[in-house]
Amino acid sequence: MRPRGGRWATERVVCHTLLVERAEGLLLVDTGLGTADLAAPARLGRPFVALMQPELDLAETAVHQIEALGFTARDVRDIVVTHMDLDHVGGLGDFPEARVHVDQAELDAARRPRPSERSRYRSIQWSHGPQFVPHATAGDRWFGFDAVRAVSDDVLLVPLRGHSRGHCGVAVRHGESWLLHAGDSYFFHGEVETPVRRSPGLTLFQKAVAADDRARRHNQQRLAELAATHPDIRVFSAHDEVEFTRLRDTP
Repeated sequence: MRPRGGRWATERVVCHTLLVERAEGLLLVDTGLGTADLAAPARLGRPFVALMQPELDLAETAVHQIEALGFTARDVRDIVVTHMDLDHVGGLGDFPEARVHVDQAELDAARRPRPSERSRYRSIQWSHGPQFVPHATAGDRWFGFDAVRAVSDDVLLVPLRGHSRGHCGVAVRHGESWLLHAGDSYFFHGEVETPVRRSPGLTLFQKAVAADDRARRHNQQRLAELAATHPDIRVFSAHDEVEFTRLRDTP
């Protein structure tokens, strides 16, 4: 995506999804936009298309990239969503047999949005009736984060409230280390690096769209502290192309 926002706009924004290969089948973290969104961009709403300028390249959809790896859509048994904004769940319909794991508060928000939330959730993207698996806000402690719930032995749902009511990160064990997909907890890699750096335009954008900006800022600080003190945890966000490129090019 190439957002239109004047001189503060980023040159390019990605939808960073994560595919996990397991013995019990593939697991996908977020889906990005789906094939139905590309076939009918009106599903996304005119404001989103006009502002974000998505490329709408069919080859970039999660299902096509998964098929290019030699798998099929049916191999994806589970999907874990960081939250249900339209650019994170548009591909749910491409994997109709997958279980969709989501924070209960986020599912409630998407199903019954407040007036200020109606533009972020597009119910047509889950009108096919996916098998939602809601996770209540209760669980264990993980590196200082509370109420962490296990999706499987090596995949955890980590509450990171603020951007949306039920926003979460998804932690995936990778050997002796972890990958933490932090969703939209931040938008610019400098926000979790040492020293912390910020993009003025993206900072304003995050504040404008946050369901709870105080919680968002608190969790963003906690992520920066986590990244600084635990090099065995690789933190990345959903839309930063620099982070995406770093991980894509890591063997």
